[in-house]
Amino acid sequence: MRKYFVLFLILMLLVPIFGKVNFGSTQMTPAAEREFLLNQLAAFSKSSGIDVGLINFEYPDLLSRLEAEHKTNKITINLVADLQANLYNFAAEGLLADLSDIQIPGVTFLSTLEKYSTFKNQKVFIPWLQATYAMAINKKAFEYLPAGLSKDDVINGTEKWTYKALINWAQKLMVETKTPQLGFPLGPKGLWHRFLHGYIYPSYTGFQAAKFDSDEAYTMWRDLQVLFNYVHPACTTWDSMDQPLLRNEVMIAWDHTARLKQAIVERPNDFVVVPVPRGPEGRGYILVMAGLAIPKGVQNVDEVVKVIEFLTSPETQVAILQNVGFFPVVKEASNAIPEGALKILAQGVLNQSSAPDSIIATIPGLGSKGGEFTETYRNAFTRIVFYKESPASVLPDLAKKLKGIFEEVGVPIQ
Repeated sequence: MRKYFVLFLILMLLVPIFGKVNFGSTQMTPAAEREFLLNQLAAFSKSSGIDVGLINFEYPDLLSRLEAEHKTNKITINLVADLQANLYNFAAEGLLADLSDIQIPGVTFLSTLEKYSTFKNQKVFIPWLQATYAMAINKKAFEYLPAGLSKDDVINGTEKWTYKALINWAQKLMVETKTPQLGFPLGPKGLWHRFLHGYIYPSYTGFQAAKFDSDEAYTMWRDLQVLFNYVHPACTTWDSMDQPLLRNEVMIAWDHTARLKQAIVERPNDFVVVPVPRGPEGRGYILVMAGLAIPKGVQNVDEVVKVIEFLTSPETQVAILQNVGFFPVVKEASNAIPEGALKILAQGVLNQSSAPDSIIATIPGLGSKGGEFTETYRNAFTRIVFYKESPASVLPDLAKKLKGIFEEVGVPIQ
């Protein structure tokens, strides 16, 4: 009996004993996404010996849970996943651990995402998921590039790929094909307002709303007026750009990646997804990013980090893209994505996220006022571009309205 007892002790010493990791997440809450993540975590638990329990929350409930556990010093949520803005809120409440000393081996996080994972000089989360808007281009359009702009400039998002260059390219396309070849989703359900507040405004002014009525904004609107001389007139009926691309109505289009996807899926050899152009201040674009954070007071940090390593591994990142549609946050994932539509989409998103001149815009959390916020931009566009009113006569009053929206909600103007 003694021999078997000693053997049992040796085996116990050889097998690591891990505590449970309770994973509180506001992401992957739809049934299909939750089932996918549960299956992934179950496979990880089986191979690692770390028991991971997934608990889905709405943001207010997760905040309340973390606050209660922090106050009582009874920590049961070991790992947290949420959107970037919400994680900043958790950090502001002093609820998250500083992850500056944690290294995730074998992966290289996109530098832009790393930059936005800090709060008050502390690293408060590890990037996990991203979604965004980008440009899709029919490869035939590269036959009409203007002087000084190369295909590599566009695909890699160099400093030469600017809104001025887009104007020149769109003009040349229209002159040589006799038809406008640039398209945006200006239909009733199109996401055109996202381009205005999250893309071209930050690119020219550095902000979405804080410099809405400024000299830089006036320059931007004048350029937009010129650009729309070369935009397809049917754009006011388009809610998404996949079908106009497939119908060969335009060669260049901007939209949410989910609304470009069908064109890439059906004709992957014809299209490439590229970063958006840059303006005088940089390359503004909207990033929807979710991160992984560790609450303060967690004891089994080593086990939690193992879970983070799994969730950010290239293999898991690719599986998430294939099954859920969020894009990778690590460079190594691009090499693991099979050739085809998803690789085309992912490479464009990764190139955009890797741009050193990035100006990240996040959709402001304005609650019920969100509609008024976006309508302000659409109103300005209609009046200045379609009705030819001067920016100086339109922007001052709308700037006051925007400021009032942020003040009423109690959110700093962005």
